[in-house]
Amino acid sequence: MFIRKLYFQKTPWSWNQVLPLLFIVFLFVPYFIEFLLKNYLTDYLQSELYSGTLVGFMMAIIFTVSLYVIAIKPLKLDWSDVGVRPFPKKYWSSILGWTVGVLVISIFIIILMELLISVGTSNSKTESLKSHLDISTFLIGFISAAIISPLYEEIFYRGFLYRFIRSRYGIAAGLLISSFIFMIVHIPTYNTLPVNLVTGLVFAWTYEKTGSIWPGFIIHGTFNGLAIILTALSS
Repeated sequence: MFIRKLYFQKTPWSWNQVLPLLFIVFLFVPYFIEFLLKNYLTDYLQSELYSGTLVGFMMAIIFTVSLYVIAIKPLKLDWSDVGVRPFPKKYWSSILGWTVGVLVISIFIIILMELLISVGTSNSKTESLKSHLDISTFLIGFISAAIISPLYEEIFYRGFLYRFIRSRYGIAAGLLISSFIFMIVHIPTYNTLPVNLVTGLVFAWTYEKTGSIWPGFIIHGTFNGLAIILTALSS
């Protein structure tokens, strides 16, 4: 407990590392990768699923490499400094509880949104998966959503960003600001933004309690994986 407390009280980073990474998150990736590259790939491949998956791979590479080059290697840190470390075995019960909780709360939010503002959860990528469903497209969608995206997102938004904000401004600020940013970067999938905010809070809290990104990754991956399975079953 003392080691975890010390881990969050000190941050090895300053705004010199944070600002360039936020530029990549808010400007470079949205415009050059999610807009220009995705539009080109969609026109070339004639598939939102394939273009979205390739863009997701590219984002994973950019986020991970940028984090390493800007915030890890120059300060002589390693991946454990962004939460890639073991967590207590006793926390497995909490992982199970949070997984169930996230699913229940997300279903409630989705139903509420459909009732109040008639907004569903489908998007171009899930619609493409449903319209071109076979074993290969299912595996592509599942690996992308349940493994690749949760891994780099937990490392960046919790392991790096939450730790930085929490260390400087406290737990509440860390939870709220990192989760708000996590929500904003999911634009233009506006129909899932409330769910992104809630799940971001949960993932950050599990990181706060364990000092590890793995509990959040497990919950995140399970949640996304179930969403892909349900999408496939509904086709």
